[in-house]
Amino acid sequence: MVELVINLLKTARPRQWLKNFSLAAALIFSGKLFYPPSFFITLWSIIIFSILTSSIYFINDIIDLNQDRNHPFKKYRPIASGKLSVPLALFCASFGIFVSLYLSFNVSFFFFLTCLVYFLLQIIYSFYLKNIIIFDVLSIAASFILRVYAGALILNYHLSIWFLLCVISLALFMAVGKRKAELSLLGKEAGVGHRKTLSLYSADLLDDYLAMFSASAWMSWALFTFFESPPVTFESPVLYSILPLTISGTNKLLMLTIPIVIYGIMRYLSIVYQGSKAEAPERVLLSDKPLLGAVILWGILVIWIIYGVS
Repeated sequence: MVELVINLLKTARPRQWLKNFSLAAALIFSGKLFYPPSFFITLWSIIIFSILTSSIYFINDIIDLNQDRNHPFKKYRPIASGKLSVPLALFCASFGIFVSLYLSFNVSFFFFLTCLVYFLLQIIYSFYLKNIIIFDVLSIAASFILRVYAGALILNYHLSIWFLLCVISLALFMAVGKRKAELSLLGKEAGVGHRKTLSLYSADLLDDYLAMFSASAWMSWALFTFFESPPVTFESPVLYSILPLTISGTNKLLMLTIPIVIYGIMRYLSIVYQGSKAEAPERVLLSDKPLLGAVILWGILVIWIIYGVS
């Protein structure tokens, strides 16, 4: 029984739940982080979305059963290794999808639609889009964007176009980095048995994609800090009396985070060129201390600027 639970958890991939915290982006930038109704509805939505994403991983592992057996790491997954039966995995997936969609409908109709679109996108990706060059990367990026929009729809909050462009660019950057790592790990010929599109991507093409999206990611964040003013949640007359008008104001102070964003992107880019480590972005974030430190520092600064020094 214990072994069964462990295999179910491995297939559910709880480490991947980190991605679902992007639903909280609207909560933070709307100024409602410490407003209990908004906080708890967002937290509940993250839990619902995590149930949905974990259920989809069961389906993905069933679909990719033969390909995973040819992968040096994925062949040890419970379904690929035979430790978890396909019928049981299919039951868990069906149950989780039904529960998550039902709960999402009770939260918000538009949140339910977003979850449904996410589910359909993942199914289409697993059966079709993952075998089409460029569309495979765009599909991965779209899943991140849907998460951010899901959080915004729950709170009925309008997200800045510059922030959305930053999310899109960062999502594409990580998706291309994932392909680059897979190509480095498996090579074109060996990679065909695991992922067909690897034979269509060249190292130079992926390098160009990485350069394009890494630049657009930090630039769109910089433009967000230049042109957008987050909501004022706490007045600090003392700070205004100390700082000159040139650099005071929340929108100007957010510029302090730009160097951290640039460092984080450069750090992740260096990890991508190290090989297989970047095949799982969530593993990179949890295992690389400099990158994790940069993300934590960025988060602390953003919350401090929006909620403490406006």
